Amino acid sequence: MISYKDSSILIVDDLQFSRAVVKSTLGKAGFTKLRMAESARQALDMLSEEEADIVIADWIMPEMDGLELTDHIRNQDEENNSYTGIILFTAQEGMQHMEEAFNRGVDDYLTKPPNPREMIARIISVARINQLQNMLLESSNELSQMVKHLEEVALTDPLTGVGNRRLLLKELEAHLITASSRKSGVCYAMLDIDHFKQINDTHGHDVGDEILIGFTRRLRRCVRPTDLVTRVGGEEFGVIMHYTQQDQFKLSSLERIVSSINSRPFKTNAGGIDVTVSVGACYYRGGGEKPSVKDIMKCADDKLYLAKDAGRNQLVY
Repeated sequence: MISYKDSSILIVDDLQFSRAVVKSTLGKAGFTKLRMAESARQALDMLSEEEADIVIADWIMPEMDGLELTDHIRNQDEENNSYTGIILFTAQEGMQHMEEAFNRGVDDYLTKPPNPREMIARIISVARINQLQNMLLESSNELSQMVKHLEEVALTDPLTGVGNRRLLLKELEAHLITASSRKSGVCYAMLDIDHFKQINDTHGHDVGDEILIGFTRRLRRCVRPTDLVTRVGGEEFGVIMHYTQQDQFKLSSLERIVSSINSRPFKTNAGGIDVTVSVGACYYRGGGEKPSVKDIMKCADDKLYLAKDAGRNQLVY
């Protein structure tokens, strides 16, 4: 793990004086990999040429503000399979503004004018987040390579690269046996892309495939590297989450999936397309009578249909 002060930082502010003050403060603190941009557009061009570990940007800027810049960076992260730490400078007040910023993908914020010590502390904190997220992505990439290897035994969905129904059945049985014998837990979630037929009918199957690939990529980023993501068929996906302790499971892990999927449009050749997902999930607390694979899949499928009947873009557990 590299030193936090070796993190590459891009400072974005339309005011030259503000940029200079931040750069000077970081330089005195020992940060050396510093770049500056006078606009969000210039920042995106610079990030396209060379990624940054952390972007520090003003919230209020002409043409494109800090939140819009955050949206673009998160899209780039998704395409590059990487994670950029983002800090916004703001004069905004109130929890509503902060909640919006965090929901859009901002990691932290600083009020203007920043206190030098506070700024350094928050940058180190975000640098830690950046390193941990990229380590998780690296682990996920290693698991992806493992899944690709399973193509030899026909356990991989060729379009999305995740496991197929055959792998799901095999792994779900193994996890249920482990949970039963060790009194651990297994959550099985069924996910269905809402109104997917309408996407295919409107934009064509090539765009539909782009959605499926993007959906898979986003889904894998919001679950743990150890969770198994599979494509059951069509626009339906299955996720297996194993927990070593019976009480480790938290519903927020599924809520995060729903919010992440519809957080921003998916990029396609037909432009950005908004997508929502319906989720049905069941949790087996190990011990007692072990449910069959068929039983837990039916349970999750029944919950999924309840989520659809409730208006879609819903989670039923």
